[in-house]
Amino acid sequence: MNAPDALAQEFVKFSVEAGVLRFGEFRTKAGRLSPYFFNAGLFNDGARLGRLASFYARRLVASGLEFDMLFGPAYKGITLAAAIAIELAREGRNLPFAYNRKEAKDHGEGGTLVGAPVAGRVLIVDDVISAGTSVRESIAMIRAAGATPCGVAIALDRQEKATDADGRDAELSAVQSVRSQLGLDVVAIATLADLLAYLRSGADPALEQYAPAVQAYRERYGV
Repeated sequence: MNAPDALAQEFVKFSVEAGVLRFGEFRTKAGRLSPYFFNAGLFNDGARLGRLASFYARRLVASGLEFDMLFGPAYKGITLAAAIAIELAREGRNLPFAYNRKEAKDHGEGGTLVGAPVAGRVLIVDDVISAGTSVRESIAMIRAAGATPCGVAIALDRQEKATDADGRDAELSAVQSVRSQLGLDVVAIATLADLLAYLRSGADPALEQYAPAVQAYRERYGV
């Protein structure tokens, strides 16, 4: 049995303490009753955002993934791209970043892209991959700018089956689809397996009670 991923365990602990990762009963967009809920929008102050960006930067450096700039899809990705760029600069990698507007601007600099010129190998940053729609839209914008999408960085990989257009369980997860169908590397700070390992570790005795429900959910919907 492999030893727990130390960075992932630290991140899960941080997410719980920040109230971003919660346990109970939550209805997902796909209509599933999930025993946990991860809301990255609650990394909503300077200290939390800074620590979150530090986790992304550390995971990216450890991954060895090569990229020339960051791209944050609107809206959550905008803040993430800026914060991660700051942390990477602190790590000695000063990289440009860009993001998109939801609506094209017809004055000033115009267009939908803001920030540094989109060029070279571009890493897309987001909180999670649910349906992969945001990733596909980002890929189209990056390629239209003449650059090459090279990967996606996310906070949590839920490791569960995606749903198709009819609401049925798909064979692959959204992350697996991005890897196999779009050919992009996906780097996650933590996965559902890491979350389960944390619940079972005894690091937070109050949360151990949720391990069976999370395990059952993984067995039902996991990949």
